[in-house]
Amino acid sequence: MVTAPAAAANLANRNRKNKVPTLEEFIENRDFTGAMTLLEFNAAAGKQDQDSLGWLAYAAFHLSDHRKTAETYQTMLKDPKCDPLVHLYLGCCYFFLGLYREADEEAQKGPSCKLQNRLLFHLSHKFNDEKRLMGYHQSLQDVIEDQLSLASIHYLRSHYQEAIDIYKRILVENREYLAINVYVAMCYYKLDYYDVSQEVVSVYLQHHPDSVVATNLKACNHFRLYNGKAAEQEFKAMTEKASPHFHFAEDLTRHNLVVFRNGESALQVFTPLLDVIPEARLNLVIYHLRNDDIVSAFNLMKDVEPSTPQEYILKGIVNAALGQEQESREHLKIAQQYFQLVGGSASECDTIPGRQCMASCFFLLKQFDDVMIYLNSIKGYFYNDDTFNYNYAQTKVATGAFEEAEEILLAIQNEKFKNDYAYLSHLARCYVMNKKPRLAWELYLKMETSSESFSLLQLIANDCYKMEQYYYSAKAFDVLERLDPNPEYWDGKRGACIGIFKQIVQGDEPKEMLRDAITMLRSTANPQVEYIIRIMKKYAKDNRISL
Repeated sequence: MVTAPAAAANLANRNRKNKVPTLEEFIENRDFTGAMTLLEFNAAAGKQDQDSLGWLAYAAFHLSDHRKTAETYQTMLKDPKCDPLVHLYLGCCYFFLGLYREADEEAQKGPSCKLQNRLLFHLSHKFNDEKRLMGYHQSLQDVIEDQLSLASIHYLRSHYQEAIDIYKRILVENREYLAINVYVAMCYYKLDYYDVSQEVVSVYLQHHPDSVVATNLKACNHFRLYNGKAAEQEFKAMTEKASPHFHFAEDLTRHNLVVFRNGESALQVFTPLLDVIPEARLNLVIYHLRNDDIVSAFNLMKDVEPSTPQEYILKGIVNAALGQEQESREHLKIAQQYFQLVGGSASECDTIPGRQCMASCFFLLKQFDDVMIYLNSIKGYFYNDDTFNYNYAQTKVATGAFEEAEEILLAIQNEKFKNDYAYLSHLARCYVMNKKPRLAWELYLKMETSSESFSLLQLIANDCYKMEQYYYSAKAFDVLERLDPNPEYWDGKRGACIGIFKQIVQGDEPKEMLRDAITMLRSTANPQVEYIIRIMKKYAKDNRISL
């Protein structure tokens, strides 16, 4: 039996559940979708005024629907009695939409105040107007909004430590401003302190585990510290909790998922985002480079005026790649200058990318002793990195460290590198210099006939001759002469065959090699052949060597 007080309580609960929340309740609970739905329903019923339009814009802005917000403010500005501050609010929407000229025009129409100064300060940065930027900088005050604005400009100009200093100063006095931890963590991420970034962002995530921005940063840290799968797991956990109607930062998460998946669906995802997310262009360039589409990569970067180390580095890489492909000294010179700019800058000279840039600069200048200094300083960070080891091995070869170079080359797993002529030629040279000419010869035998196999033959022939490994030198010159009856190849083969004969006489090579030397000599129609063979045969007869 239900008592009267219990029945009354149940009725009250049902009434509360059936009651539509008020606008104030929606806003207080940060349910901006609910707030917008209520306001649009009221508007359809003819209940709309400047106040309700203002709240509609407020809700849309907090849902990152900047286009809807801008349209609402435009409607409000049609009223002659509209508050002039709305011009500034509209300017902020245009700023987030990337419509910087329109944002500037609206900002100028608004009243002089701290918000106007902050908006114009950020627009000056977007316009690269240093003089104007400094003017608005001087008008910033020691209030939280202005200081946060200044910190964000420091961040955008890659002055991460200066931004951190401002954020930490604000946090000391305002511990409850938890979101500032995310900004600090982003700065540490940019400084490559991924573990510190992870620690700082976790402070915010403990209170707001469903934050897209913080979760995205955590995923990026996992990507840097571990791998793409670990990063993707963070996104998976977030999307499982999120509402299907929640679209905040959707472009950002789609973009980063492609990065975590090593470029899967890059063309479909990155291309529409080129003018939305700055990193989309850079990552699409990297995708093209990985797929050997150097021209597409170059075309994407050619009109970019670099302002960050990453942009300078990519400009250098695409010019270096195009210069090598087209044998263009001009592009190689441009690449060398970009690498030098990054590697020589005060902010990058002691970073890993900075040292890689200096190594690349000296590599293009063929100053390999200097390359070695920089690569040695960072090799501990690239123990199993095939790309690093490929360049490191080439530098070792150039500086004469053939045994180490051979070991590094054989550790490379990337099949694309292992089929590259540069890899094969450097490994062949190492084999020859390390007194393993048979292995160099086997590399040639595995190749199909081509201009590259011809070049490898020349390398084996000349390097073996120089190292007094005459047997394989003679074999290489013999094949070269058959392919191209150049008198120089006969001279090389003749000298190598005589070298074999000398080593047999000295007891350094087995006597059976004499038969091979005579066979190779006989393949050439030259009057000198018979004279040389006659001497060899006489020696064979005197020493009872069967031919």
